[in-house]
Amino acid sequence: MELTYFFILAISFLATLVRSTFGFGESLIAVPLFILFMPLDVAVPLSVLMSVLVALIVVIQDHSQIHINSAKWLIIFAMLGIPIGLLILIYGNEFWVKIGLGILIITYSAYALYGKKSLSLANDNKWWLFICGFLSGVLGGAYGVNGPPLVVYGNMRNWSAKHFRATLQAYFLPASFIGIMGYLFKGLLTYEVFKYFLISLPAIIPAVFLGRYLNHKLKNDSFFKYVYYGLILIGTFLVINSLLTIKK
Repeated sequence: MELTYFFILAISFLATLVRSTFGFGESLIAVPLFILFMPLDVAVPLSVLMSVLVALIVVIQDHSQIHINSAKWLIIFAMLGIPIGLLILIYGNEFWVKIGLGILIITYSAYALYGKKSLSLANDNKWWLFICGFLSGVLGGAYGVNGPPLVVYGNMRNWSAKHFRATLQAYFLPASFIGIMGYLFKGLLTYEVFKYFLISLPAIIPAVFLGRYLNHKLKNDSFFKYVYYGLILIGTFLVINSLLTIKK
C-alpha cells in the first residue's frame, strides 16, 4: 500500500508539473499511469479532481493574465460540441476515431513546427473561436483531449506563455467542474477517489508553483515549439494505444 501511495505522489507531481508549465496535458500522463494500479473508474475522476484544483490555483494566481473574452467564448462553443463528442464516444468506432485524431494532431503539429507561418489574428475572431471551441468540446466529450484546438487558437492569437497558461485554466476550470458534477451524479466520486486525491495534494501544490516558475522562464517564441512537440507525443500515444487495443 505504501508503494501505491508513492506512485500516486510521483505521478501527480509529474502530471501537474506538465499541466502547470504548458497549460494542458496532465490527463494523458496521469490516467494511463494511474490505471496500472487502480481501476479506470477511479483513475479518471481522480485526474479530473486534480484538474479542477490546478485550474483553480492558476486562475487565482494569474487572473490578470487571462484573456477573459476568449475564454468565455471558447467555453460557450465547447458546450455545444460536448454532446456530439459523447455521441462519438457511445456510437463511434473507437479504433478509427482515435487513429484519425492521432494522425490529425501529429500532422498539424508537424506543419506548425516546420511549415510556413500559420494564420495570425490580431484580435478575437468569432468564427475561429467557434471552430476551436466547438472542436475542443467534441474532442473533450469523446476522449478528454480538449487541448489541441485551444493550442491552435492561442497560437493564432500569438498569446505569450503566461497568457496561454492562464487562459486555458479559465477554460478548464468550468469544463472540469461540469465533469465532476457528472461523476457525482453517476456515483463515481467514491471514498477511494477522495482518499487518493488527498494523498496527491502534497505533490500537486508544489508542482503547480514550480510549473508557474518554469512557464514564466520560457521564451514566448519557443513556447509553442515545446507545446507542439508535446502534441506530437499525445498524437503518437493515441495511435499506439489504439493499435495495442485492437490486438487484445
